[in-house]
Amino acid sequence: MDTTFNTLKLVHLGIDTQREHVVFMRKDCHICTSEGFEALNRVLVTVKGKAKIATLYIITDGILQPGEAGLSESAWGDLNAKEGDEISFSHVQPVTSMRSIRAKMYGKQLNYEDLQNIINDIVKGEYSNIEIAAFITACGGDNLNIEEIIGLTKAMVISGQRLSWDKKIVVDKHCVGGLPGNRTTPIVVAIVAALGLTIPKTSSRAITSPAGTADCLETMTKIDLSIKQIQKVVEQENGCFVWGGSIKLSPADDILIRVERALDVDGEGQMIASVLSKKVAAGSTHVVIDIPIGKTAKVRTEEGAEKLKYYFNVVGKAMGIKVNVLFTDGSQPIGRGIGPSLEAMDVLSVLRNEKDAPQDLRNKSLLLSASIIDMVNGTKNKSGLQLAKEILSSGEAYEKFLAICQAQGGFREPEYAIYKEDVIADKSGTVTEIDNRRLAKIAKLAGAPHDSKAGVLLKTPLNTQVQKGDLLYSIYSETKGELKYSIDYMKSEEDIILIQ
Repeated sequence: MDTTFNTLKLVHLGIDTQREHVVFMRKDCHICTSEGFEALNRVLVTVKGKAKIATLYIITDGILQPGEAGLSESAWGDLNAKEGDEISFSHVQPVTSMRSIRAKMYGKQLNYEDLQNIINDIVKGEYSNIEIAAFITACGGDNLNIEEIIGLTKAMVISGQRLSWDKKIVVDKHCVGGLPGNRTTPIVVAIVAALGLTIPKTSSRAITSPAGTADCLETMTKIDLSIKQIQKVVEQENGCFVWGGSIKLSPADDILIRVERALDVDGEGQMIASVLSKKVAAGSTHVVIDIPIGKTAKVRTEEGAEKLKYYFNVVGKAMGIKVNVLFTDGSQPIGRGIGPSLEAMDVLSVLRNEKDAPQDLRNKSLLLSASIIDMVNGTKNKSGLQLAKEILSSGEAYEKFLAICQAQGGFREPEYAIYKEDVIADKSGTVTEIDNRRLAKIAKLAGAPHDSKAGVLLKTPLNTQVQKGDLLYSIYSETKGELKYSIDYMKSEEDIILIQ
């Protein structure tokens, strides 16, 4: 059958649309006209027998010639396309699982089958960003009950690969986020692995913050490892620092996170499913969850924290893992740095036992390490806290951190961005309040996390006595434009750091 009437020649346009598959066609294209395609239609595209669903973007200028079409970088790679390949087009039927999302919008409870179908379709690439955003919004806030959260967690685990270990006990930790800095994970992994416990740490990139653990660790070592490489590193060093998105553990989660980042939302139920699905997929048996509570943290009240604790424990039990939830201080950033490289510098300062290392980061890392040790170690002679302190103070944790980095491909020192602006106190007094959210926004406007060296370096934690003209914090940026952007925002806001 002759289908040449329905084909175009591919041109490599080099347009990045993240993970969303996009196809580009001319407005006057005969296929657009005959098929009735319009911008943002979902279209089935086929290249060399391989088909994917893509979102249609219409081109009105001259970047495409008659008879040509283009693909976004993600679609180009997934279809293994080459310049000059033929691409054909056809209509797609509506995604059946979208019915469940529409039902959820009107208050219907989703069962496991509904959620599994949604997650499977998301992973297969059958949802556009708009449809994924609809799912996130329908499930946002407190719109998922405990049965739905358990179902979503199971569906997300099944959607990807799972790690297995020849160990009865595999430990992990996670923070629900919402607090600038707070980069305890590299320190905890180093302490716990040095003690001999197995901790294959997979971490996410930032969703709504200036840095995720993966963003921070990427400034110091290679984090995109294969499953075989992870297993080798963990077998050799007891632990690893890996970006979860590189190994397709709970792959739906990385797709959802990408859209959540654009929406700047992180719903409770999806957050719990996100965290625990990745812990289960990574083979964890025991997990410590850190919930910072503070006026400008993600979790603002103890009541809200208790609710999350209940959900984590119930869902963890349903998934066959033991969960221990800790409530911690979320009234101010932990450490001094806010942004990937700046947070990495804090981590190294603590691991190296430097005299001026941020003590709040050190103490919190010890607390979390002790919680993991006490949960699984069952030592009678020494507490988990005592063991953790000995390992950190002796330098064993730093040696283990470097050993893990070397096993993953090497270690490098994080660096400062080249542009800097100091923010000084306009009056004398005591620092009584720090707005976590607005301080984090300054770091993001300065370029973090996509510019790894950008961010904020805080000099005045709560209760600091300052004189007029003293340095409050420094803003770092890799471009003059982003630095100016962050400064303009900072100047438009009052009392980001309240001095009384």
